[in-house]
Amino acid sequence: MQKTSAKPSAHESARGHVTGSARYCNELPAPAGTLVLYPVLSEHAHAELLSIDISAARIAPGVHAVLTAADIPGENDTEPIVHDEVLLPVDRISFHSQAIAWIAAETDAQAQFAASLVRAEMQPLPAILSIAAAQAANSFHGQTQKLVKGDAAAAIALSEHILEGEVSCGAQDHFYLETQASFASVDGDGQVNVVCSTQHPSETQHIVARVLGLKYHQVSVTCLRMGGGFGGKETQANAFAALAALAASKTGRAVKVKLKREHDMKLTGKRHAFVMRYRIGFSQAGVIAGLQAELIADAGWSMDLSPPVLMRAMVHVDNAYYLPAVDLTGKLARTHKTSATAFRGFGGPQGLLLAEEWVDRIARFLNAPAAEIRERNFYRAGVESSADVTHYGQSITQTDLPPGEPSRMSRIWHSVQQRGDYANRQFGVNQFNQANDSGFKRRGLALTPVKFGISFNKVQYNQAGALVLIYVDGSVQINHGGTEMGQGLHTKMRTVASRVLGISEQLIRVMNTSTEKVPNTSATAASSGADLNGQAVKAACEPLRDRLHEQVRVQLTLDQNTQLISSDDAIHASNGASLSFADAVLAAYSARLSLSATGFYATPGLSWNMQSNTGSPFYYFSYGAALSEVEVDGLTGEWKLLRVDIVHDVGDSLNAQIDRGQIDGAFAQGLGWLTMEEVVWDSAGKLRTFAPSTYKIPTICEIPAAFNTHLLESAAQPGTIFGSKAVGEPPLMLALSVRMALKDAISAFAPSPSNALGTALACPATPEAILRAITLQNTQ
Repeated sequence: MQKTSAKPSAHESARGHVTGSARYCNELPAPAGTLVLYPVLSEHAHAELLSIDISAARIAPGVHAVLTAADIPGENDTEPIVHDEVLLPVDRISFHSQAIAWIAAETDAQAQFAASLVRAEMQPLPAILSIAAAQAANSFHGQTQKLVKGDAAAAIALSEHILEGEVSCGAQDHFYLETQASFASVDGDGQVNVVCSTQHPSETQHIVARVLGLKYHQVSVTCLRMGGGFGGKETQANAFAALAALAASKTGRAVKVKLKREHDMKLTGKRHAFVMRYRIGFSQAGVIAGLQAELIADAGWSMDLSPPVLMRAMVHVDNAYYLPAVDLTGKLARTHKTSATAFRGFGGPQGLLLAEEWVDRIARFLNAPAAEIRERNFYRAGVESSADVTHYGQSITQTDLPPGEPSRMSRIWHSVQQRGDYANRQFGVNQFNQANDSGFKRRGLALTPVKFGISFNKVQYNQAGALVLIYVDGSVQINHGGTEMGQGLHTKMRTVASRVLGISEQLIRVMNTSTEKVPNTSATAASSGADLNGQAVKAACEPLRDRLHEQVRVQLTLDQNTQLISSDDAIHASNGASLSFADAVLAAYSARLSLSATGFYATPGLSWNMQSNTGSPFYYFSYGAALSEVEVDGLTGEWKLLRVDIVHDVGDSLNAQIDRGQIDGAFAQGLGWLTMEEVVWDSAGKLRTFAPSTYKIPTICEIPAAFNTHLLESAAQPGTIFGSKAVGEPPLMLALSVRMALKDAISAFAPSPSNALGTALACPATPEAILRAITLQNTQ
C-alpha cells in the first residue's frame, strides 16, 4: 500500500531560471581550443550548385576547417523518415539561405570573415514558393492521403443545406529563447560525445552516427535542458549536432555551434502552412450530415515529419464534433522553403481550425447562436449509437468517464459558460454593438471546444524507459528518456518517484537526459512526456520500494500480513513500528540487495492501419474549452483581448501549478499563431521576418488582466500515471476562441447578416487582415 500526495512542488529549476545559474548547452565550460561554427548561406531559393571555392577561406586566420559535402564520411542526410534531406548540398540549392558550407574557426569573428571569402557558382532555377504554385506545377511530396468514412458525397447531396469554403493558415516560427545549440568532442577512444539542445537525444544520436559512418554505440548524446523547444528541436536539432560532430572529428578539437537568431530563423523549419477547402452538408437544425475536404500542407523542400503532421490534421478535422460521413484528401506541397517541421500540436491546430471554420459558417448561415450549433454536434459519449465513433474508427466512450456520467466535454462546456457568465456577457456584447452602431468599435464573443488525441501517431514511439539509482545515504537519482525544455517534466518525474518511494523530493535528483543511461527513447513530444516517462519511472521505483519493504520486515521482524506504507521519508508498519528510508536503504545494501532498477512502459491498446488510415491511435483524449471576448477598431483593424475564461481537463494533475502555466503559455502561443505571428517570404524566397523587429510574438500587452484558468475537477483518467493527463499541446487550440471572437466582432460591422456569411479572415488575423475583412464584408 502506498500513500500519495497531490501537493504541488515548485519547478525543479525555478531558482536556476530566475538567477541565471541554470546551465544550457552553450554555457558549458569549453575546453581550451574549442572551435565555433559559422554558416555560408545561399542567395538563391532554387539553383544548380556548379562549384564551391573554399581555398581563400581555408587559409584565413583562425580557420581549422571548411566543411562541405565532400567532408562527410557517412551518409549526407539528416531526414528521419525517407532520407531526402542532405546535410550539405552537393549539386542543388533547395531554399534561400541554405547553408552550403560551414567554417570551423577559433572565434566567431574569424569564422564570419572566412565565410565571406567562400565563392560559390550557381545557376538560378525557377522557385516554387507557395501552395498555389506547387499545385500549378504538380509539385508534391509522397502520396496523396485519403481518409474515408461512409459516403460523404451522398450524405451532402441529401442534406437540407450545403456550404463550400476555404480557409488557410500561415507558418509560425518556434521562436524559442535558446536558439539551436550543440557541443561535440571526440575522446581518446574515438567516442563522439555530443551535448545538444534536442527534444530527441536518441534520434540525434542516430543522425550523428549516420553522418559520421559510425555505429550508434560510438556516439553519446546528452541534453542538459532546453530554453524552449515547441517541436522545433525534435528533428531540427539533428543537423547542427551532426555538423558539430563532423567538425570535431575532422579537426580533433571540441566544436560548438549556437545559431544567431537570424540564422536560426532562416535555417530552421516552421509550423506547416495549410490551405483547406471544404464542402459540408447539414440540416436546418445545424446538425452535420457529411464533410468533404482537401487539406494541402506546405512541407517545404524535404519531407521531415510532414506525413504524420498531415495525418494528425486529418484525424482532427472533427474537433469535438461527430461526423457521420467523411471524405478527406491530404497532400504535401513541395516548395523551395525551409522544411516545415513539428510544432506544438503537430497538425492538430490546423485540423481544428478547419472544424471551427465550418461550424462558424453553419451558425451564421442559419443565423443561430454558434455555441448552440457547436454543442448540438458534440460527440455523444456513453450512448449506444455510432455518435461516439470518430471518422477514423475510434470510440471515444472508452476514453471518457464511466457510463452514466456526463461526458468530459459536456462538463467542461457548461462549466466554462457558468464561470465565464456567458449568457450575460453575450447580452452585454450585443448591447455594446447596438450602442456603437454609428461608431467604429465592435465587440465579439466566442466559445470554442478542444478535443485532442494523446499518443504518438506511430504506435512504436509510445514507449519509454527509466533507470533509478538509490545510494547508501538514502539519496536517489532518476534517469529517464524525456527532455526538459521548461515544461516541468523533470519536476513531475521527481514527484512520481517521491510518491512511489514515499520520500521528500529534496532527496531526489533528476539527471541530464543521456543516451548512455536510457537508450532508444522517443522524442519528448506529442504531449506524452509525463505519460510515458512517468510510467517508466514508476515501474523502476516500485521494485526498489518492494525490496526495501522486504528488508524492513526482516529488520523489524514483521510477518507478511503486516501492511507497510512508504511516506514521510520512512517505511511505516501497520503495527506502529517504522524505519527511516535511509536506514532501510543501508540495511538493504548490507544484505546485498540491488539498489538500482530499470523501468519500461509501452502504451497499451493502440492500433493504426496505415493503408486505410483507421484504428485507435490515441490512448485517450484531452478536452478543454475557452470563452474569449475581443474589441475591434473598425478604422485600423487593431483589437484588444478583453477577457479569457478557460476550463481544461488535465485529469488528476501531477502538479497543478505547472499545468496551469502550460495552459496559459500554450494559449498565448496559439494566440500568436492565429493573430500576429506572420512569416513572410519575398518573391525571391528570402525570409523577411527573421528577427523580433519584423516578427511579432505575443507579449504581456496582448494578455488581458481578466485571464481565468480552471482545471476540470474530479477528472482522474483511468490507466494513466496517477490519473493525470497530458497538457503540453491541447491548450494551444483554445486560442481558436479568439479567432472566432474576432470573426464575431467583424460580422457586427456588416450592414446586414447576409454580408457577414462568407467573409474570409486571413490567418494570422493581423490588424491589416481584419481591416481587409471588414472592408470586403461591407462592399459585398
